[in-house]
Amino acid sequence: VLRIYPAARPVYEKLPAPAWVAPKPASAEEEEALFLNFAAEEQRRLRQAGPRVVRTGRALRLRPTAAPEIRLVNNPVEDERNVSYEYLASLPDIRQWLVAVHLYEGGYYLLLDQRTGHRTQLMAPPVIAPDGRHFVCGNSDVLARFEPSGLQLWSTEGSRPQLLWERQTEWGCTNPRWLDNKTILFEQDFFDKDDVDTRVVRLKVVP
Repeated sequence: VLRIYPAARPVYEKLPAPAWVAPKPASAEEEEALFLNFAAEEQRRLRQAGPRVVRTGRALRLRPTAAPEIRLVNNPVEDERNVSYEYLASLPDIRQWLVAVHLYEGGYYLLLDQRTGHRTQLMAPPVIAPDGRHFVCGNSDVLARFEPSGLQLWSTEGSRPQLLWERQTEWGCTNPRWLDNKTILFEQDFFDKDDVDTRVVRLKVVP
């Protein structure tokens, strides 16, 4: 049983948020603008990624140190086979690359190990604890429900990330931030009266 408590928004807003966790579009116009800037924004990130991550046409190519090159190839068809791969960030604290996978409806995220190339599928971008031993993924899609809403807790202490637990919920978990190495604050989204209501809450995720 995980107990959720109300938390103060001023405290939440002072906590650091990872640069790779972008806020979801607030409107159709904002979503369209993000789509139009998709390629340019990824090129900016790739320039910072170094020679081991490059894009060649539709293929995103990642080169682990101890495994063959990984090729993630976009498929821009207008049906359920549509998929595109967007490079987001290098996460040196956990030795992973982060890639967003956009599907015909919804999507998910991939961690790719910078040494072995091992792939780990996530429901949302990882938010790493201050001590680096855990990360959480919180997602909210209470309106469209193309993606699961909920929360995941992962351990980074083994040779690859290990999922410790996952909860899929009727409410959404937006932009979790670590208060300390065991506790997160996040925005909890509810669908109520044809709209989404949000409050800030606190949750101890590590015993």
